[in-house]
Amino acid sequence: VLDRQPEVGGRCRVWQKDGFTFDMGPSWYWMPDVFDEFFERFGKKTSDYYHLRRLNPPYRLFMEGGRAIDVPDTVRELGDMFERSEPGSRQQLEAFMRQAEYKYKVSMSDYVKRPSVSLGEFIDVRMVREVFRLDMLKSQSGHVKSFFKHPDHIKIMEWPVLFLGGAPSSVPAMYSLMNYAAIVLGTHYPDGGMLKVPLAMRSVAEELGVEFRLGEQHNVTKISVEGRDASGVETRAGFVHADFVVAAGDYHHVEASLIPQELRNYSEEHWDRYTMSPSSLLFFLGVNKKLDNLRHHNLFFDESLEQHAKEIYDTPQWPSKPLFYVCVQSVTDPSTAPRGMENVFVLIPLAAGLEDSEALRDRYYDMVMDRLERHTQQPIRQGVLVKRGYAMRDFEHDFSSYKGNAYGLANTLMQTAVFKPCIRSLKIDNLYFAGQLTVPGPGVPPAIISGHMAASLIAQHRDRGTGVSSAASQLALRALKSPATPAIMGSLALLAAVTATLLL
Repeated sequence: VLDRQPEVGGRCRVWQKDGFTFDMGPSWYWMPDVFDEFFERFGKKTSDYYHLRRLNPPYRLFMEGGRAIDVPDTVRELGDMFERSEPGSRQQLEAFMRQAEYKYKVSMSDYVKRPSVSLGEFIDVRMVREVFRLDMLKSQSGHVKSFFKHPDHIKIMEWPVLFLGGAPSSVPAMYSLMNYAAIVLGTHYPDGGMLKVPLAMRSVAEELGVEFRLGEQHNVTKISVEGRDASGVETRAGFVHADFVVAAGDYHHVEASLIPQELRNYSEEHWDRYTMSPSSLLFFLGVNKKLDNLRHHNLFFDESLEQHAKEIYDTPQWPSKPLFYVCVQSVTDPSTAPRGMENVFVLIPLAAGLEDSEALRDRYYDMVMDRLERHTQQPIRQGVLVKRGYAMRDFEHDFSSYKGNAYGLANTLMQTAVFKPCIRSLKIDNLYFAGQLTVPGPGVPPAIISGHMAASLIAQHRDRGTGVSSAASQLALRALKSPATPAIMGSLALLAAVTATLLL
């Protein structure tokens, strides 16, 4: 496994300064079954590597005027809360969650794990029937509003799909499965931080003989191709032979910079037509005192979600009144900050590809800190000992991230399954992809699933001893160009294909 970063994990990494340890990437641990399944494949358990604690309450919402709501951790408690402000909504919630459970179990056991190499994977009687039962043709926003009328309830039930990189008005209602993930499966925290996850995966891999080559000298600069096969990769440390290559870095970067233009799956014009998920402006703050009125996870919906979404997807611009997220990791894990101090992480979603300057960062820091201090009724800025900003140009520099995106593609209907960038090259038989820009989509659990799918396809490829047929490649290429369609090196090691999803 080759990675230009000094440690495994990619975006899932830490930054340490003056006794503070910040998770710089993923901070939400949802869908624990996906992580458990990964370790079970190798006869292990998640608890063999790190301890999980379930957060209760899982998060706090700040509504208009700074009104705070601690969202309950169970369907029953959430139903009781809903019922107090909207009579009849307990029963509606139970019906909504039954549907969400069905969608989660059907999708996670089958559809999400289809590699989406061809449309034929989805042409079956069951799938045609399920299109309607899974609400593929309805938006999450419309679906939620058909059950609930109270604005608080709508926000609580809409927002989880933001993890999929799209607005509730454009994400298919199939993804109400995220409500099941959030409410029933719960929000967890691995003691020691999110880096524990890729470190555990590395440990499993090394037990099975996988070699990790980390650091700038192992940055891949070229995928060498002979005929229809990749023979290996060039790095600053030299050439590495490969029977198969799994590219788990930024998909666009791999195509634009590591292979010849004529061997790309997608042109620049095609990439430009994709709707990207947001980038982010992040601030990592070490504060010299304990803070009041904040939980581990805090979501500020005190302004309009619709307006912010419009300024991300419809008319990309720096938002006029941004929503934002605050993680206070030290509330749960005191080891991440010096005694009596607080570890604070602020995230503002932004449209990908915007101008990124220090002046803009400073302006938005003050904008959100004004609201954070007002809504939590305490001064914070004067106590900041450590501060670091991070945004689009940093994502581009550190991860060669297309347009500085933070998460991948938005999970709209026309960017789902076969409409996402293909998990395998159509012109290089032994080149496969994994990670956030291919199927099934953005987020740590989908990245893990993409690695497993890539490994499964490689196993099939190895067993049959042939690549993609020329006829199949040409058919797929024609479909990709239609106007209607908006590193494991050396001998094959299936585990490394999975692990690679969290690398680069």
